[in-house]
Amino acid sequence: MDRETRTFAERYYRGLRDPVPSGGGGGPTPSGVTFIQTPDTFSYADFVKGFLLPNLPCVFSSAFTEGWGSRRRWVTSEGKPDFEYLQQKYGDAVVPVANCGVREYNSNPKEHMSFRDYISYWKDYIQGGYSAPRGCLYLKDWHLCRDSLVNDLEDIFTLPVYFSSDWLNEFWDVLNVDDYRFVYAGPRGTWSPFHADIFRSFSWSVNICGKKKWLFFPPGEEEALRDCHGSLTYDVTSTELLDTHLYPRIQHHSLPIEVIQEPGEMVFVPSGWHHQVYNLDDTISINHNWVNGCNLPNMWHFLQQELQAVQHEVGEWKDSMPDWHHHCQVIMKSCTGINFEEFYHFLKVIAEKRLLVLEQGLKGDSGDSQSLGLGLQQAAFDIGRLADVLASVVVNPDFQRLDTSAFSPQPKELLQQLEDAVTAAEAL
Repeated sequence: MDRETRTFAERYYRGLRDPVPSGGGGGPTPSGVTFIQTPDTFSYADFVKGFLLPNLPCVFSSAFTEGWGSRRRWVTSEGKPDFEYLQQKYGDAVVPVANCGVREYNSNPKEHMSFRDYISYWKDYIQGGYSAPRGCLYLKDWHLCRDSLVNDLEDIFTLPVYFSSDWLNEFWDVLNVDDYRFVYAGPRGTWSPFHADIFRSFSWSVNICGKKKWLFFPPGEEEALRDCHGSLTYDVTSTELLDTHLYPRIQHHSLPIEVIQEPGEMVFVPSGWHHQVYNLDDTISINHNWVNGCNLPNMWHFLQQELQAVQHEVGEWKDSMPDWHHHCQVIMKSCTGINFEEFYHFLKVIAEKRLLVLEQGLKGDSGDSQSLGLGLQQAAFDIGRLADVLASVVVNPDFQRLDTSAFSPQPKELLQQLEDAVTAAEAL
């Protein structure tokens, strides 16, 4: 991020009425999705101003990924998955596989199998006319990056600069236990039910081979797709939606924005946009979920909603259960993957690196700052966004109920450090 882009972004957020917005990017609903053709004429600043800040989807042409090793090695000359290479390279890996033909709540049940067995199933499925007794199985959420050596990853893909400010994976890499980088692979007909991405993260998805159809709904549009019990639909193409007794708000439903993603193309999925995705061919994709200063407020708003939902569900035991608020946090973490305590730890880890970069930059040690993999202007922008959200966190009544005595630094101390850094960064 350069100085001009940082200034533009900071003015954008100052122009919002609420420093911690509650949903999407605001503005009119787009009628289509922008296609970005040429890498040479599209900068990081262009992406920030045109798509990241307004929270709008876009599609990058295959020119942006033409140098990726996976597009050469994982794919045959006919553009199909190279089963022989993939089986030889990754056959022993254990992968999660979802059954697209079985509904389990608003998702699909998963099992684990070796990648070799999945490839065998996939080939049989094709030979059977895209049908098999086991059903339609989709390899989803395979943590190939987490389970691979760094040198191997460099031969698979190169992280696009547009998505390089990735706090979610930065945090999990520090913990060294998980990540949000995935491979999806499956035959024609596999699909993902209606959903928004975890923690209201951004995501990007590249088709290594094959073709996908995306159905996008801007933030807020999903409300018309809730049934009379408040649950979101599982399938936006289901005839169930014609039942106005079951879906009383369906008359307010708008048609989705449809995107066909070709081989090699890269889709940017904005924060809080619900979507449903189909594989139109035998398809392999690489996908990352990511959070940064632009959608951090959406993540915090989502976590507050998740806690409120838990509190509602167990509300009848509030007076009789000792440490009811603590138990709500425990339940929230088991359901959502993170609670308020871990969210503070997330903010702290991200903040400390940026405070260090800013300190070194103010001393003129720009080389040291760059060695931390973060530019000075990006660090300054991030600190401002962290300060805005942490200011909301520390006054949240449920956060104030946490036992923070072991937190180091204390939340208010970290907030003061961030606010002091924001003041110091104004001179940059």
